[in-house]
Amino acid sequence: MSIGVLFADDHPIFREGLKVFLEKSQFRVIGECADGFQALKLAEQLRPDIVLLDLSMPRLNGLDAVREILQVSPRTRAIMLTAHREEPYVLEALRSGAKGYVLKAEGGPILVEAIREVCRGNVYLSPSISRSVVEAYLTRRGMSDEILRPREIEVLRLIADGHTSREIAGHLQIRVKVAESYRTSLMEKLDIHDTANLVRYAVRRGLVKP
Repeated sequence: MSIGVLFADDHPIFREGLKVFLEKSQFRVIGECADGFQALKLAEQLRPDIVLLDLSMPRLNGLDAVREILQVSPRTRAIMLTAHREEPYVLEALRSGAKGYVLKAEGGPILVEAIREVCRGNVYLSPSISRSVVEAYLTRRGMSDEILRPREIEVLRLIADGHTSREIAGHLQIRVKVAESYRTSLMEKLDIHDTANLVRYAVRRGLVKP
């Protein structure tokens, strides 16, 4: 059977071209949408083999969408299809559960290879970023507090203000499990393993007032 693909990108012209390309490449396009929230809903309904996500999308960004999609459709494999080549984004995508990271500038054959490799159970990274990411894993670069993403900083502020995971989820309109994964990720990145010290860190960094 052909591989069923769902994709999300907030640029209509890009979506139109991507759909034509995927169909010509013998993939079965089962859905498309403009943001991560719609991708989540469609993934839960359609259970695609592959979901292609841009990083920067309205309502729910690609990284948050990956986490949530894997909750509702565990067999779906996610590939980030983006213009962002910066190492922290790649590392965070992999930690979020994505199995592929493809740069839009790489061209169609790379995307086809990525989809096929990920469907085989492998992890695929665009050739131009693979080396830096491997080095980052080996040296543990890109894991410090200096690369906290804006959403992670927002979660840290809410934790420091005394909000529970359920309250954070309500405030950010995400699932409780996703809010808890943010808390866990923050503790791992910062090597801080209790809430009290997270609060102290946030105060030291000036993210909240004492």
